[in-house]
Amino acid sequence: METKTILITGAGSGFGKGAAIGMAKNGHNIIATVHVSSQVTPLREEVAALGLSDKIRVERLDLTDQYDIKQALKWDFDVLWNNAGMGEAESVWEIPVDIVRKNYEVNVFLPLVLTQGVVQRWVREGKKGKVVFTSSMGGLFTPANWGTYVSTKHALEAFAEAMQQELAAYGIKVQTINPGAYYTGYNETMADNPFRWLDDEVNFTKRADLRKGFDDFFATPEGKMDPKEMIDRMIEIVPSDEGKFRNVVPKVIEDMLKDHQLKAWENTI
Repeated sequence: METKTILITGAGSGFGKGAAIGMAKNGHNIIATVHVSSQVTPLREEVAALGLSDKIRVERLDLTDQYDIKQALKWDFDVLWNNAGMGEAESVWEIPVDIVRKNYEVNVFLPLVLTQGVVQRWVREGKKGKVVFTSSMGGLFTPANWGTYVSTKHALEAFAEAMQQELAAYGIKVQTINPGAYYTGYNETMADNPFRWLDDEVNFTKRADLRKGFDDFFATPEGKMDPKEMIDRMIEIVPSDEGKFRNVVPKVIEDMLKDHQLKAWENTI
């Protein structure tokens, strides 16, 4: 595989950080971007300690900052990996709509702003690049109490599927990665988010019940999978010129989702 330059959003932790290091070790050039300035220096120091400073450039890219986005659009790279995101949990019928709106801003609208800027530049320049979106197993089904977050991933799935068709004529590839519930701290943080607004005196969903539901899920093997498996697959998928449009990991989750989608046709009220 030829050496690629890959821009990663949300590379300060979890999948993005792990895959950035792994792809750099495989010879690719990485622009690892992080959300807040306080993440920049520690990641640069970690990269230097690994002897990868010539392969990984660390920059701040806060998608809510229009100047950060303008700067990023000047960088030269072959692959845009939209990996940054956040999640809001709790029942759709009770969650404050301004919180839903913010989740869409971070997970859908701002990545779209960045992606539009990148691909329009590529089309103008005749560059045949690639866009990858970190979606989720939740982009393909909707469990109770996760509806807000997974609906943003449903939206990304739709955008990605449309763009794959729209950009094919320009030689620009589009792909999604759909992780299961790997233990990176991301899902656990999301599960904490409702407790900043959930009020037992106001809401029908009780704090203790919701906490128990989350804790029970994270106690299962499916709720706490080793992220190394996913990172190893991302290291292969993101730079590649070939592969499937949708990439669900692990296989047991892919099979579960296919079964769920078939059963959806028989779902009754």
